[in-house]
Amino acid sequence: MQRLLSHPAYKMACDQFDAVADFLDMPVALRERTKLPKRMLTVSLPVKMDSGEVKVFLGHRVQHHLTLGPTKGGLRFHQDVELGEVAALAMWMSWKCALADLPYGGAKGGVQVNPRELSTAELERLTRRYTSEMVPFIGPQTDVMAPDMGTNEQVMAWMMDTYSHQIGHAVPSIVTGKPVSLGGSLGRKEATGRGVAFLINRVVDMLKMPGDCRVIVQGFGNVGSYAALALAKFGSRITGVSDVSGGVFNPKGIDLVALQEHIERKGVLADFKGGDHLSNEELLVQPCDVLVPAALDQVITEKNAGKIQCRILAEAANGPTTVAADAILRQRPEIFVIPDILCNSGGVIVSYFEWVQDLQSFFWSEQEIFDKLYRILGTTLDTVLREAKAKNIDHRTAALSLGIQKVVRAKQLRGLFP
Repeated sequence: MQRLLSHPAYKMACDQFDAVADFLDMPVALRERTKLPKRMLTVSLPVKMDSGEVKVFLGHRVQHHLTLGPTKGGLRFHQDVELGEVAALAMWMSWKCALADLPYGGAKGGVQVNPRELSTAELERLTRRYTSEMVPFIGPQTDVMAPDMGTNEQVMAWMMDTYSHQIGHAVPSIVTGKPVSLGGSLGRKEATGRGVAFLINRVVDMLKMPGDCRVIVQGFGNVGSYAALALAKFGSRITGVSDVSGGVFNPKGIDLVALQEHIERKGVLADFKGGDHLSNEELLVQPCDVLVPAALDQVITEKNAGKIQCRILAEAANGPTTVAADAILRQRPEIFVIPDILCNSGGVIVSYFEWVQDLQSFFWSEQEIFDKLYRILGTTLDTVLREAKAKNIDHRTAALSLGIQKVVRAKQLRGLFP
């Protein structure tokens, strides 16, 4: 537990919770029950490599609470995965699901591995081993996984197949983000990015900003790329993008078609000729109308929070803004923050739609899915803004307090089992 508490991301998630708990004057007896994870699993994963060597990887799964229903959250494959990070992401997912009125608790999983270094066969063996180790603790009514950093719909297909073999029949609802042919939902892959773009456009209209906003997207992965494409479609000018290899900045606008073609050929942004090359850190402080951190957590800190030059900060990543940076942003009322648990919730909302469709074996059209998604996002945004205005609090505190209060009320109503 001490090692868990010392992880920066988990400490940040706990600090956010404690501040909101103080604001809500939450009873002491409920604080630890609401904050601490229900279940934390760490497993060793021996995998036979193509060379014949057996390598052992570490895998984690954290289920934060099961008060409102099964837990829900992604699985990431990344070389820097740690239990504390996974626990923080599971906690944030709890508040995100509750804020959107989804019948889930939060969860997250991770395997400490660089998936780029594995062959397809090695990746499949690792995925199946991880899934088999988790079988006693997951299920459509217990814990439902989804893709995250370093995983995709193929990984979800292997997970579904492994679990189904263990159970004895096909169970599409064990994971979301699957291929459509295996029970996946239309629109799931692009849901998070398009949800980010929808919320940005709503706020642009509210603030009466010009339609050709200058947008910087830090992190041109699945979420960042779909957000950029959707924003460009509605008239915004994408002036900066980045990935692990660095950033590209062009005040006149970046040709996204040429950029995508370059990434398909090279795999990364490096050497793209469409603008000036900057580091990820430098890109964050360039002038723009909308800044979209869409990569890792804790990229906006006390060192750069006073330097960012945007009107809207749309947090497409999980936990991109530290607690210390938040304190600085609260002193900058010219920046409109769309907090992460609202801004990037499109993915889990459409994952919920996929889960429902699988349970009913009744599937919806893409238009139905995005109509429902945008309705939920719009309603949730309005609720957060009303709460912030009524209580005279910042948007993050409003969003977190609404999510946390729903979990607390559910725990109070259900009581404490002896």
